[in-house]
Amino acid sequence: MNPIIMPAMPAPINDQATVLRELVSDKKERGGLKDRITGMRSIAILSGKGGVGKSNVAVNLALALAEFGLNVAILDADLGLANIDILFGVIPKFNLGHVLRGDKELSEILFKVGERVSIIPGGAGLRELADLDDQRQSWIINRLSFMEDETDILLLDTSAGIHKNVLSFATASDLSMLITTPEPTAIRDSYSVLKSLCQSTNGQINIGLVVNMAADEKEAFMVAERIISAGEQFLNFHMAYLGCVVWDFAIRESVKKRKPLLLDNTESVSAPYFRGLAKKIFEPAHDLQSTSKAVEKDTFFLRLARQTGEKEKR
Repeated sequence: MNPIIMPAMPAPINDQATVLRELVSDKKERGGLKDRITGMRSIAILSGKGGVGKSNVAVNLALALAEFGLNVAILDADLGLANIDILFGVIPKFNLGHVLRGDKELSEILFKVGERVSIIPGGAGLRELADLDDQRQSWIINRLSFMEDETDILLLDTSAGIHKNVLSFATASDLSMLITTPEPTAIRDSYSVLKSLCQSTNGQINIGLVVNMAADEKEAFMVAERIISAGEQFLNFHMAYLGCVVWDFAIRESVKKRKPLLLDNTESVSAPYFRGLAKKIFEPAHDLQSTSKAVEKDTFFLRLARQTGEKEKR
C-alpha cells in the first residue's frame, strides 16, 4: 500500500459555530459530498474492546453524512449486542434473516430513522449468509442489489474485537474505521485489531483511526500517534488518522433519552467533530471514491458473501 502521511495536529476548535459554518459553506465549493459518490460505498466501524462509543460514532456519523445530502444505511452487524435500534429509540420487527429466508424483501426490512438514514437490522441473517451455496448466494445478492442503487454510504456497526465475522465485514468494506479511546486497554486492543487486519489481508486494506472520548484534540493526536507509529514500526502499515470526538456530557444524555446527539443537541461541543469525520473520509488520502473496491458486479454484498464463505471453509 502507498504510505499515508499522518497530518499535522489540527488547530483547536474554539468556536463550534464557526466550524459548522465553514463545513456548510464549503459544501457548494466542493459540489457536496453527494457529487463525489458513484455507487454505494461501505465503511466498517470497528473497535478492539467494548465501551469505546463505537455505536454512537456510527449513529452520529450517519446523521452527519446525511446532512451533506447522502443517503445512508446502518447495518447492525454486532451479532452479539446489536444496539443501533436502541440508540435511535426504535423497535424494528424484521431483520436480514427474513430476507435470506425469502420472507421479506430488503426494502421491507429497512427501518427509516431520518430523512436520509435507515437501519438494516442484521440479526442471525449475517451468520446465515456464510452457509449459502453458490447458487443461493447469487440469488440473495440479486435481492440485495437494489440497495446498491438506493444507498450512497453503508455503515456497518460491527462487534467489538476481531472475530471472524468482523474480519469479513472489514475486508469486504471500502474503509475500516477503527475506534479507540485514550484508555490504555483500548489503545492496546486497537493495536491488536490493526495487527489482525494487516495479517489477514497482507496489508491490503484501507483503515482509518478515530479517537473517541478525548479530553481535547491534543490528547487525541498523541493517542493516534502512538498507535499509528506502532503500526508503522512493527507491521510496516501506514494507517490514516481520521480525527477525534471530544468527551461531551451531552452524548451520555442523548443515549439515556434514546435520541442521537445530532438529532437531540446539534449545538453540543462534540457535534462539529462528527461532521468533521464525515468530511474527512472523502479527502484524497482515504477518499472512498478513489479507494473503492467496487467494480462491475463486485459489490459489497458479493464481497461479504465471498469472505464469509471462505472463512467458514477454513
